[in-house]
Amino acid sequence: MLDGVLVALITPFTRDDVIDTDGVRSNIDFLANKGISGIVPSGTTGESATLTFQEHKDLIELTVDHSPVAVVAGTGSNSTAEALELTQYAADAGADAALLITPYYNKPNDEGLVRHFTRIADNADIPQILYNVPSRTCINMKPEVAARLARHPNIIGIKEASGDLEQIAEIITLTQDEDFILFSGDDAMTLPIMELGGAGVISVTANIVPEKMAAMAAAFKKGNKTEAERIEKELLPLIDALFLETNPIPVKRAAELIGLAAGHLRLPLAPISTDNEAKLIAELKAIGAL
Repeated sequence: MLDGVLVALITPFTRDDVIDTDGVRSNIDFLANKGISGIVPSGTTGESATLTFQEHKDLIELTVDHSPVAVVAGTGSNSTAEALELTQYAADAGADAALLITPYYNKPNDEGLVRHFTRIADNADIPQILYNVPSRTCINMKPEVAARLARHPNIIGIKEASGDLEQIAEIITLTQDEDFILFSGDDAMTLPIMELGGAGVISVTANIVPEKMAAMAAAFKKGNKTEAERIEKELLPLIDALFLETNPIPVKRAAELIGLAAGHLRLPLAPISTDNEAKLIAELKAIGAL
């Protein structure tokens, strides 16, 4: 089972607006020996909404081929057929697991959610992690829905970004008899969620300071709560700065500032504002990343 810190990987682009394959490899190299347990390409942080279908596949294959740690490929879509095709591709490419967001815009009811994820799990032979992020999708997957899906042998966990600790605690309680894990989808809530029984975090901040995010999670797992809380206190100002604007606007600028491959943002995302960039730079300097 996966645990600890997985990195929600940014997608660097060249000036010609194609995926910077050398940049992807160099960013993975930067992350790989910093204590992380996995990499998550082609997710929200990787600008999945503006990747073409072929780019999704190319990025998954590239990451699987180069990463020395586990790869959890973002394969979700608001189209069940598309999500299934991408998830099958990730399985064939050798990804360790797939991450599937709840269908956005469609706003399915509970039964629609169950049927969507069950269709994919029935037909793609790869461990699958659900992704609940109501702020992006305008739909919240209820704990009882997650618990129903947790019974499927191919559905092994959920990335929870609802921000609701009561809901998260209920999911953990309802799935405690299943082989099912819960990851924080919010960097700032990593420790509170791990205290409830969460396995770790799928992290944006780990693109920039992977060793600190990994050290925080490792300290908690070893029972050193004081050290974990010390690192959390150090990290929180940077985490706040990385979410001053829509993700991945700040994290791509932060990556560029510290010398990682980033490139431009694809429209409709636009560069970070001058005021927020100044705050971001200040926090990068404060934590020693810049």
